[in-house]
Amino acid sequence: MKDKTTEIFRDAPVPKAVISNVIPSIISMIMVLIYNLADTFFIGQTKDAYMVAAVSVATPAFLLFMAVGMLFGIGGTSLISRTLGEGNEEKAKKASSFCFWTGLCIGILAMFVIFFAAAPVSMAIGASEDTVGYASEYLRIVSTAIPFLILGNSFSNIIRAEGNAQVAMMGMIIGNLINIVLDPVMILGFGWNVAGAAVATVLGNVFAALFYIRHLLSKKAMLSIHPKYYSAGNGIAAGVFAIGIPASLNSILMSLSNIIVNNIMSNYGDMAVAGLGVAMKVNMIVVMLLIGLGTGIQPILGYCFGAGNRTRYLAVLKFSLILAFGISAVMTVVCYCGANPLVHAFLEDADAFTYGMSFARIYIYSGPVIGLMFVFINAIQSTGAALPALILSISRQGLIYLPVLFLFRWIFDSPTMLAAAQPITDYLTTALAIILFLFTFRKYFPKKMKDETV
Repeated sequence: MKDKTTEIFRDAPVPKAVISNVIPSIISMIMVLIYNLADTFFIGQTKDAYMVAAVSVATPAFLLFMAVGMLFGIGGTSLISRTLGEGNEEKAKKASSFCFWTGLCIGILAMFVIFFAAAPVSMAIGASEDTVGYASEYLRIVSTAIPFLILGNSFSNIIRAEGNAQVAMMGMIIGNLINIVLDPVMILGFGWNVAGAAVATVLGNVFAALFYIRHLLSKKAMLSIHPKYYSAGNGIAAGVFAIGIPASLNSILMSLSNIIVNNIMSNYGDMAVAGLGVAMKVNMIVVMLLIGLGTGIQPILGYCFGAGNRTRYLAVLKFSLILAFGISAVMTVVCYCGANPLVHAFLEDADAFTYGMSFARIYIYSGPVIGLMFVFINAIQSTGAALPALILSISRQGLIYLPVLFLFRWIFDSPTMLAAAQPITDYLTTALAIILFLFTFRKYFPKKMKDETV
């Protein structure tokens, strides 16, 4: 495994190194995307827009669970890739064990909290009297998979840090494929509706987590989850949390902003909420592909940073930015032109469809720059620069988005302008990401560090 990591991260030509890590990562994100779309699609086949609205309302709570996985996944990946670049395999094993056992304990605690408080949580995140029953039923069932959800999301990232992007991809494929296959069976075949979607989600996350655990217990893994390696000292907990907390804050703020916009949008009716939820799903087609690209390059950048290879770091970054812009441009056109059939696949109600079409085309306006944003975010995270990562994480869905959202509500008070707050925010955040990266690169990656051949 060490030889493989060295060959890919240090020795392979830059395009090969990037592509070999980005493709599995993008495929993983495509599977996550298909799973998210499948849930909404098959719920939509019940012809009950209230069920679609309920699943849309429950999404922010689901993002909160994923935020913990992001904390250990992104934070662990950043620390482990830099540690391997320095040649310290023992510390990398300690970091992976720390991420596993700490994440598992948090997941078990969260499972009990959500299970017994599903109804009040549903009301708090925007469920109406018509949707609270469906939303709380969905959350109560999904809560049983929170420990597996956290482990799966953590190690789908961490395993990439050891140079094993294909294993990380396979875990995501297995989990999401199980979910996708079971969705129509349980939602429509068994007639379980929202409960069927939740059960399929649970089983998908369980199998994904078990796949990663099996790999980490095998001899093929460089990393370890053995309790004997568990350690929070020697900068391990601090290193994981320094990047993990900002990364998870981004997910938490995304959840919070979704809760707020759902509550505001509910003033225009449940059909507006359903339309917004579907528009977000359509926008995810672009977003998930580019998140996959960003997470795919982070281990390479982290390794180059740990090894002090400034020249290769810049070469990887440049190639990734070109690739991100190309994918962004193509997918923006595809999603804008294909908005009608995409939205129609999820919504039959005329009012909900009208809202969904309008919102979907507004959301996609951020497509041309969003790829650049994710590349710069992961570039900053790869250096372990905690403060710039924190500033950027609390800006996109917090410090920038919420003021823009409330300003638009105050000035325009229209559902379409509320939706426009997101693309405006993405352009502002991209500009901020570029500024913060330039600051980070100059401070944390000075020219005196060794310059190796690409």
